[in-house]
Order: sequence, then C-alpha cells, then structure tokens
Amino acid sequence: MADSREILLEVKGLEKSFGDRKVLNNIELQVAKGEVTVILGPSGCGKSTFLRCLNGLEPIQGGEIRYRGQNLAGNAVDWREVRQHIGMVFQNYELFPHMTVIDNILLGPLKVQKRDGKEALKQAEELLSRVGLLDRKDAYPRQLSGGQKQRIAIVRALCMNPEIMLFDEVTASLDPEMVREVLDVILGLAQQGMTMIIVTHEMGFAKSVGDRIIFMDQGKICETAAPQQFFTKPATERAQHFLDIFQY
Repeated sequence: MADSREILLEVKGLEKSFGDRKVLNNIELQVAKGEVTVILGPSGCGKSTFLRCLNGLEPIQGGEIRYRGQNLAGNAVDWREVRQHIGMVFQNYELFPHMTVIDNILLGPLKVQKRDGKEALKQAEELLSRVGLLDRKDAYPRQLSGGQKQRIAIVRALCMNPEIMLFDEVTASLDPEMVREVLDVILGLAQQGMTMIIVTHEMGFAKSVGDRIIFMDQGKICETAAPQQFFTKPATERAQHFLDIFQY
C-alpha cells in the first residue's frame, strides 16, 4: 500500500536502548499519506517507545527517521518545529489543570505557531463542536470525565494542523464506557484521510480503523499484514498466541 502513495515517514534500521537493554531492534517502516497504521503487541515490546522516538521524545542510538525526506536523527533537528507536523496524543491527557479547555487548546497555536487569535479560536471551536464538547470550552480539566479529557487532548493536537498523528494507548486509562467516545473521534479522523500511527490494545477498533497491522514483540516488527489477514490467519505463532490471549 505504501509503495503506491506519497511516503511521509520512513524509518530505517532504528535502534533504541535504555542502558544495556535494547528496546528497539532494526525497525523498518514506511508510512504513506492518508494511511492508518496500527501497532499491536504485548506490553513492554517497544510500541510506545517507538512512537516517542518518532516524535523526538526519546533519542535513538542508530538508524534513520525521515519525515518528507528530512532525516530527524541528526543533532540539528528542531523538534519543536517537527512536532507541529507530527502530533502526538498520550494516554494520560497532559492537560494543564490551571487552564480552561479553550486555553489548553490555543496555547500551541498562539505561543508556538504565532497564529492569528481569531482564526485559531474559530478552528478550535469547530474542532470542539466536531467532538461534541463545544459547551465545555470554558471548563477546567478537573470538571471533565476521562473520555472528555482525551477528546480535548486530541483537539489540542489537531489544532496545530499536523500532517501525521501518533496515538499512544489513548484509551488505556479510561473506564470502558468512555472508550467508545474516544475511538469514534479517531475513526472519524481516519475517514477524513488523516495519516495516523496508532498503538492500541482494542482489537476490534484495530481491525476497523487500520489499513495495516504491525505486530511487535521484543523490540522487533514480527509481522505486517492487512487487518483481515492478521486477525483471521496471522503468519507467526507469536501473533496467534497474542490474539488467543485476547480471545479474538
């Protein structure tokens, strides 16, 4: 799939270690414009660390990360600039508790991108309306449910107009009844053509949203497949065992 479309992100031979422990080993990946890549794997296999490397939150020890041909592995990279193009949403929201919803959302567009206030506010309100939270724009994070906070975190990232979105287990800390409202927002983004890399343990969601599944184990990519193929007939015993645990 990636070969027939414009490649936005390319990872070659990525290596990442914490001290003597190698957590990512020779990761190779291409992500095409408009593609939704879902990364699955057991806890501790390196999924979240991989996303953090793509966003410059973790230094790498080898290999290349290229965004539109630019090598992001060099020391001269301005990650504040890169993160305007590669946005990321975390499982713990990371909203500023002393700021209202709208102020949380507008902080980046106004302070980092130096955008016009009226234009940024208009976009923020449109995004809030899209996720059903316009009426909460003047609330504080403590007044919101977990699902609402996560939707706000997604809006905050989208308001920076990124080309690629990274989602790291964004439903992991939510109560089950709140998971659906967040996943529906991400499904909507996929339908609108947003390029995304998603780490999740929600198997049904992974199958419905992904253009392809990447299965990781022990810091390596063990399998790459279309969702239908992966969930019905995985190529590796390790992936089958993983799916058996989830009784998928």
